[in-house]
Amino acid sequence: MQTRFIHLLAAATIILLASCSKPNTQGKFIPKEAAFVIHIDGKSLSARLPWEEIKQNPAFRQAYNDSTIPAAIKVLLNNPDSAGIDTKTDMLFFVQKDSSGGYVAFEGTVKDENLFKTFNKQFTEKATESEKDGVNFISRAPFCIGFTKDKFVYVFDAPQMKQIDGLSKRMQQDSIDIAPAKTRDIGATCKAIFALKDDNSLAKNEKFTKLLKESGDIHFWMNTEELSKDAFDNPMLAMVNLEKFYKGSLTTATVNFDNGKINIAGKSYVGEDLAKIFKKYRGGKINEDMIKRMPGKDVVGLMAISFKPEGIREILTLANLDGVANMVLKFAGFTVDDFIKANKGDILFGASDLTIKKDSVKYNLYDKEDVSVQNKPVFNFVFATSIGDKDAFNKLVNAGKKLGEKQMGDSSKAPFAYNSNGTYFTIANNKENADKYLTGGNTNFDFISKINGQSIGGYLNIHLLLKAFEGEAAKDSSAKIVYDASLNLWDNLLIKGGDFSGGAISSTIEINLIDKTTNSLKQLNQYAAKLAEVYKAKRDKQKKEMMAFEDAIPPEDVVAPSTKMK
Repeated sequence: MQTRFIHLLAAATIILLASCSKPNTQGKFIPKEAAFVIHIDGKSLSARLPWEEIKQNPAFRQAYNDSTIPAAIKVLLNNPDSAGIDTKTDMLFFVQKDSSGGYVAFEGTVKDENLFKTFNKQFTEKATESEKDGVNFISRAPFCIGFTKDKFVYVFDAPQMKQIDGLSKRMQQDSIDIAPAKTRDIGATCKAIFALKDDNSLAKNEKFTKLLKESGDIHFWMNTEELSKDAFDNPMLAMVNLEKFYKGSLTTATVNFDNGKINIAGKSYVGEDLAKIFKKYRGGKINEDMIKRMPGKDVVGLMAISFKPEGIREILTLANLDGVANMVLKFAGFTVDDFIKANKGDILFGASDLTIKKDSVKYNLYDKEDVSVQNKPVFNFVFATSIGDKDAFNKLVNAGKKLGEKQMGDSSKAPFAYNSNGTYFTIANNKENADKYLTGGNTNFDFISKINGQSIGGYLNIHLLLKAFEGEAAKDSSAKIVYDASLNLWDNLLIKGGDFSGGAISSTIEINLIDKTTNSLKQLNQYAAKLAEVYKAKRDKQKKEMMAFEDAIPPEDVVAPSTKMK
């Protein structure tokens, strides 16, 4: 009996390990160095927002009725299945950087090979057709289509990505890379995608496989290492060990369109060296007491962070910046160690009671004094931090005082006030709010329970933020329509994260809508429809005004030929 149990346990373990190491099918035709990947669950999105509903969107109808749109594209817009594409399966977009700049690819499932081939031939006249290893190719620069009876890949050349890299280098080095971009053989690029081995694709990437196993309507993958390594290829930055920060880094996210809200779950992976620091100095839970002290009636936005200050020293050392940091801070009157000892590791930023008020600004123009009346946002703000070692913290405060005196002279005219009670140090927009914070309120805001429990918590009241601009929106009829649509859609945004495990920092973003019962994707479609109607009405009005203006211009005077006096 015991032997049988051991055999069953061994079999279960083998199956589990096999399932974990099994390559994913979606990444088979994506290079492992791809900078961006977006995976769309066609079946899930189609269930949430049927194509027939999308077709009712004014923006869609406008595009469909555009006479410049080719008939083949209109067939696709009317019914994507008529193009031989299965829209209810996985669809993927990816971007790949290379020496020629880069290229963009769109992949999906072929539902009917004959329909697919017929559809694509309608807008690929004079294209080159070929076949290799059972894959058909239709190539006409700057794009190529590769397909089998099951799979298709559209590849589009994107040499502009070379210019982006060039711009980045010019910004860093003030030099211009005059080397011309290599001309791409788009057909060869497309064939190379179909010839990818599993080891050179994302099929065997464990992190990509893990991402796709997460339940979601959309999956997002960004290879930060690939995006960063060229940007930081600068001799001037050689002294800074930046490679340690972007090596092995990537960001993943899963998006779900639920009823009344949009949920985003993200992971930020870091390299081995940073992982050791984050694991050792991971933050605790955000300080709820600091949030409850927030003054003001209506909180517009807030961000709370908990961290271990000792990690700052490790990060500076990893970047080879510890010596430079101490040298710079020495002039201010303190050291990196003073900064670390001074902080206990809790930070809060918050804003409340946002209003729009008229503000008069005096200025001189042509030796005459004039007054400009402008609308200005007015709000209460608070920055607070918990105090560690008081003597070390006083060094920071004194350094801040000296800097303030140099910058502003009379500190009483500063647009902020600061104070401390030995436990917390705060900076606020006025002395009253600074004192209120330190006195300590106990407002149990309803969002606290939704953002607490980890080392990062954030809140943004989008609805309240929009309401502050009601007066501005009322000045224009089009703006008022957009404003009302926005006010009836957006509620708030919640951020929670900071946990570190598996080499990644996890986080969640929850975007809540006013309507809690209707699917968020349907609501976004309706919102986009309203914006499209406003845009069309505004554009039509501008066209009429332009035509009226042109009609009002008198024809050019015709000058009669001169006659000679006899």
